[in-house]
Amino acid sequence: MNRDIDIADISDGKIYDSGDMVKLGVDDCSGCHACCCSMGDSVTLDPYDIYRLEKGLGKSFEELMALNLELRVADGIIMPCLKMSSEIDIKGDHEKEACSFLNEQGRCSIHSFRPAICRLFPLGRIYENETHKYFLQVNECQKERQSKIKIKKWLDTPDFSRYEEYTDRWHFFIKGIADRADEMPQEQLKAVNMAILKMFYMTDYDTDRDFYEQFYERFSRIGM
Repeated sequence: MNRDIDIADISDGKIYDSGDMVKLGVDDCSGCHACCCSMGDSVTLDPYDIYRLEKGLGKSFEELMALNLELRVADGIIMPCLKMSSEIDIKGDHEKEACSFLNEQGRCSIHSFRPAICRLFPLGRIYENETHKYFLQVNECQKERQSKIKIKKWLDTPDFSRYEEYTDRWHFFIKGIADRADEMPQEQLKAVNMAILKMFYMTDYDTDRDFYEQFYERFSRIGM
């Protein structure tokens, strides 16, 4: 999703690489799950997120859509996102939206294979010149940052260099389509969206195989 914002307004004014140390540690978020609530449809999922959910939960994309995911449109592109459900707040006097993967103890039930946006928080990415850097969102997290952690460790993602390369490939692929979406006839845009959904989401991944091999096989067949 493209965000028309001035990074200086939401960050500490610095741009980071994955090897940089950033003040991110919050004592395991104990006693807080504010970032899991009232997110609407903002937590969009990329193909690797779906692969990890299918592998971690032993469910198909269709099964995930039935309970935990829904489709959203952003910048003309249809993407799956995390579904919110109702939760009674701590005072019990009103309901609020919470991630459907939040358990009764207010903890993430999929933490070890949570989506990239959740894994990244409170960092953001800035994409330029076919790659990306990181920035720290200073107003998003309610917890006091207590210790510095290397960004690569914070993201806690296997095969990190392959993941970074994939992230760039996917971002600029989707951005290229989104940049042309307004100029496409509606039927063409609909066909493009259906092709992306079928190729990268609706066709289940073989969770016993390497994700990146499967992604690039599909990417070579998409013809866009």
